[in-house]
Amino acid sequence: MNQTLDLLLKRRTHRSFSAEPISASDKRYIQEATLRAPTAGNMMFYSVIEVTDQDARQQLARLCDNQPMIATAPLVWLFLSDTRKWVNYYHESGTVEKGKDLAVSWRAPGAGDLLLAMSDALIAAQTAVIAAESLGIGSCYIGDILENHEQVSALFKLPQYTAVATLVIFGHPKSHEPLAFPAIRCPIDSIFMENTYTEPHLEDLQVAFGAQEQQLRNQKRLPFENTGTISDYYYFRKHTSGFMEEMNRSSKAIIETWLA
Repeated sequence: MNQTLDLLLKRRTHRSFSAEPISASDKRYIQEATLRAPTAGNMMFYSVIEVTDQDARQQLARLCDNQPMIATAPLVWLFLSDTRKWVNYYHESGTVEKGKDLAVSWRAPGAGDLLLAMSDALIAAQTAVIAAESLGIGSCYIGDILENHEQVSALFKLPQYTAVATLVIFGHPKSHEPLAFPAIRCPIDSIFMENTYTEPHLEDLQVAFGAQEQQLRNQKRLPFENTGTISDYYYFRKHTSGFMEEMNRSSKAIIETWLA
């Protein structure tokens, strides 16, 4: 096995970091690697805000379901989908005016632009995560950044045609000890399909998530006094939760703001 595959197969999420700062040279390496991520048409439809202000970090921690690790992590990067840069460039450089002479009308960014920009930002984020991992720096995605769209946008002064894609925190892990219960993934055949979509039903899903369910049972974390299933676990813990209700409301607001 080569070093890259070994790194990918051993990568895990870290939520607890030592006080050791990330060196300027390591941060530069991560930045340079991030910029090598695939991007639609080489247009770089993303931007990254490094959050260094402690008050802003505290507010982020609160807005992301009260996760204090966000406020204390050595490095906090907010990844944005961003076509604002091109909207400004098209107008301020005179390209839109040239288009009028050619009977080409201005088109505001639409849903396709948003999805392309989200893809760019997320690919860049994962590239940063892997680059950091190669330097011995751990990371954690913060999915809760999709909540509280209005407050997050105000905090970072986000204009239309920019939108939060994800938040990643980085730092040197406090511990390199193997997890007692390392994360289990679905079998390859449960995820990879050929030519057409194969809709999974109960028997397929029990196979796909059987190992994860057994791990949760061993940890005594399943509902109904540990007699429930992994379906019960995620349905009551996540799917019907208040934070998912807010995430869906906020995500709809992100889309509506972009398309307004």
